[in-house]
Amino acid sequence: MIEVSSHRAQASSSPQPTVFVVDDDAAVLGSLRFLLETDGFAVRTFRSGTALLNASATPGADCYVIDYKMPDINGIELAGQLRKSDRDAPVILITGYPDENISTRAATAGIKDVVLKPLLEENLVKCIRHAIQNRPRA
Repeated sequence: MIEVSSHRAQASSSPQPTVFVVDDDAAVLGSLRFLLETDGFAVRTFRSGTALLNASATPGADCYVIDYKMPDINGIELAGQLRKSDRDAPVILITGYPDENISTRAATAGIKDVVLKPLLEENLVKCIRHAIQNRPRA
């Protein structure tokens, strides 16, 4: 508990990168929010791709973490929609349903990282930090 408090105090002295997380599973959203906030990120969560796309008045994300399999739109299609609306923030796809072609399809949509859900914690934080650091700037 003390480490989390001191970590958050350190993170608040500099601007926090903002991560938008999209997943239809409320338990996953809650876990990811906790994980990412503990690591110093500002987090906005959305229960569907449609909810994210309809939130046009929200400030932009520094990175998107998007579940692949959702009922309204899959994560790869959502990434494509984000690119059409000139949102150039990196997208990290998370999935509990990997298949042999998911990385290829994700790369076609401009997604560089695909992270498996059972291995999210450390891998996801590393991917987000790397994606934000290497984000092309206009």
